[in-house]
Amino acid sequence: MELSTHCNLECLREECGVFGVYAEGEDVARLTYFGLFGLQHRGQESAGIAVSDGTCVRVYKGMGLVSRVFDEKILHDLAGHIAIGHNRYSTTGSSVIQNAQPIVCESNFGTIAIGHNGNLINTAELRSELEASGETFESTSDTEVIARIIARSGARTIEDAIQETMHKISGAYSLVILTRDKLIGVRDPYGIRPLCIGRFNHRHYIFSSETCALSLVGAKFMREIEPGEMVVVDKSGLNEIQAMPTARHALCVFEFIYFARPDSLMYHRTLHQARQRMGHELAREHPAEAHVVIPIPDTGTPAAIGYAAASRIPYGEGVIKNRYVHRTFIEPNQRMRDLGVRMKFNPVKETLNGKRVVMVEDSIVRGTTTKPTVKLLRDAGAVEVHVRISSPPIKYPCFYGIDMAMQKELIAANMTVEEIRQYIGADSLGYLSIQGLVRAIGLKRDKFCLACFDGKYPLEIPEHIKVSKFAFEPEEEKKPEEEVCASSQGGRR
Repeated sequence: MELSTHCNLECLREECGVFGVYAEGEDVARLTYFGLFGLQHRGQESAGIAVSDGTCVRVYKGMGLVSRVFDEKILHDLAGHIAIGHNRYSTTGSSVIQNAQPIVCESNFGTIAIGHNGNLINTAELRSELEASGETFESTSDTEVIARIIARSGARTIEDAIQETMHKISGAYSLVILTRDKLIGVRDPYGIRPLCIGRFNHRHYIFSSETCALSLVGAKFMREIEPGEMVVVDKSGLNEIQAMPTARHALCVFEFIYFARPDSLMYHRTLHQARQRMGHELAREHPAEAHVVIPIPDTGTPAAIGYAAASRIPYGEGVIKNRYVHRTFIEPNQRMRDLGVRMKFNPVKETLNGKRVVMVEDSIVRGTTTKPTVKLLRDAGAVEVHVRISSPPIKYPCFYGIDMAMQKELIAANMTVEEIRQYIGADSLGYLSIQGLVRAIGLKRDKFCLACFDGKYPLEIPEHIKVSKFAFEPEEEKKPEEEVCASSQGGRR
């Protein structure tokens, strides 16, 4: 990890969190650090911050959690009044330092830095076109493709170049873009990935993937950036541009179910309350005779509270989560892999022993952790385990920024509910219906992308892009970490 200067679970994983701030007279690197800290749940593989002081763009990024990547000295060296930051979980391109963001490159508009949340579906075609015209790539992520298209543009302004690029790229993208004198936020025409605007001290602006990061730095939520909108902040203030017509609203519904922090707002709804209502609907659709309702923490907790309230079955803590289990580069041996669920959860035997238990979880992907979790409860003395899932069955893969298995690996695409019940060893199994999910959220179905449940993708997925996220990796293995440094002089590379 090095500072460079450019002058002039079996669980589902969402790709990234992005954050941006324009604030003259403020310590923007520190604000961005805390903003990324608030978005840490959206990506744990790498983190980075780029800062501009009006003359120079400096970037620092590294592998691991935000608290591991940055320290006081690094933040002190990132001086300026504009900053963007990024937390990454990879869906296109492997987890190596070359793919850490923000991506920084020289352009016809000076140095630019980009942080991206989402996933393009026409990366292969765009990359091939750029390579054929002589462009070389330093990473394997689709974010660099976006950056290179903007950098090569012959448009008069950076805003025009971004608008041109939006008409070329296809897929899910929420972008924060930094130039020497501007902060720009962009959202794709479907609004698949979230992005919002906040303000503090009446004249400073922030972009963030979620509202939870705004409150962390003392900013007030203004509004969500609309699908197809570009918002530009510079010394003259905030400028709103509808760069592309809104195709439709298609926010990923898993933001409501799982990804976003429960204290965040989306569509002016608190996610914690929406998740509790999912539990209400789940209890109505799939009642059970039991002594206690327990969550699989943390994401199953609000729905379990809702299920317990609606069913009038007492709520209890049946498993305790190990708060210090994060992604690790230390490979466990086979015995520890076999005990993987026990590394993450410890049963509370007093809650479980001799009890009929309703176990509430947010989703089942492959079933490979739900099965041992059910066994964990039985081993702790539960006489019955009734599994309730606060989302519909996941039958189709995502190509818009969720690291989800191929369809052949999705258990609900290959088994009936009864077959899944038998496989995981539960006494009963109930999934929330799509209709129940929509009722719980309280918005029309057409506000969301529900493709992982019903296969109806808002953007059609070409057959040839249904490939591994490592499609652009060279055959040789990359080093896990290497120096990040580039020349600041001259024009576009």
